[in-house]
Amino acid sequence: MKKNIFLVLGFLVFSLVAFSQAKKPTIMVVPSDNWCNQNGFMMEFDNQGTKMKIPNYKQAFQENADLKLVITTIGNMMAERGFPLKLMEQAIKTLESNSAEDAMMSSKDSGMGASESPIDKLKAVAKADIIIGMSWTVNQNGPEKSVTFILEGIDAYTDKQIAGATGTGPSSFSATLAVLLEEAVLAHIDNFNALLMTHFEDLFANGREVIVRIKKWDDWYEDLETEYGDDEEELGVLIEDWMADNTVQGRFNTTDATENMMLFEQVRIPLYYERNGKQRAMDTRRFAKNLSKYLKDEFEIISKVTTKGLGRATIYLGGK
Repeated sequence: MKKNIFLVLGFLVFSLVAFSQAKKPTIMVVPSDNWCNQNGFMMEFDNQGTKMKIPNYKQAFQENADLKLVITTIGNMMAERGFPLKLMEQAIKTLESNSAEDAMMSSKDSGMGASESPIDKLKAVAKADIIIGMSWTVNQNGPEKSVTFILEGIDAYTDKQIAGATGTGPSSFSATLAVLLEEAVLAHIDNFNALLMTHFEDLFANGREVIVRIKKWDDWYEDLETEYGDDEEELGVLIEDWMADNTVQGRFNTTDATENMMLFEQVRIPLYYERNGKQRAMDTRRFAKNLSKYLKDEFEIISKVTTKGLGRATIYLGGK
């Protein structure tokens, strides 16, 4: 009997330890596009000739005293529930320190610079799994105040919404913004976090979803229909075979394929890979680099890998 009790207790302790060591998604809280637009913190961005309005996060932090308070409040609530956070302000500072270096970068062949939006750059610096878009409104009813909030959990790699919560907290005559916000969010945050965790558990089981494109330089005389190897398979088929072998459960879609390009969507890559006996986070760039190395080692094909944000990579065949 005692032995059975000890076994049960041992199992419970093991379960608790295993649960406490489970990896959780890294998160960055940002003001939503809607909040930035309503409060005048937007700027124009030239996206390959098309004018787009995007949030000016630096200006928002400098000029809105409530922003840091709100993000800190939400961040504390997430941290108390065991979700590691990336600090947006620090990410912006890191981004600024890289700006001069980015401005110097250009293609070896064309001399053109890289095209990437500010939010793509911010995501790349923060390396967060999930972006939480936050917006709030202070409601005034005579001397009473309340807060209405919206939380949107966005997968940083696919930009798909994976969780959401909205609500209005109780009214108060004297409570601060932080207290009003915390009271408004408190009833919803556990369910919100459960949705985030469900999504992250799906990533563990089925892999992170990314997009990989294959293109060729104009001056490369081979193409994706060129045959390689002892079996004389077309290069496009060999690349598909590699994708099947290196994605989680062989999950990917060949959305488009010609002799000059291939588009792979819903590519499920592992969250982690092992190097020197340690687990490291797998991202789209690392995954595409592995494919690039395979092409070089097996077929002596030189290629260049570029990325856009966290979830897209393009491999250019035929040179750097």
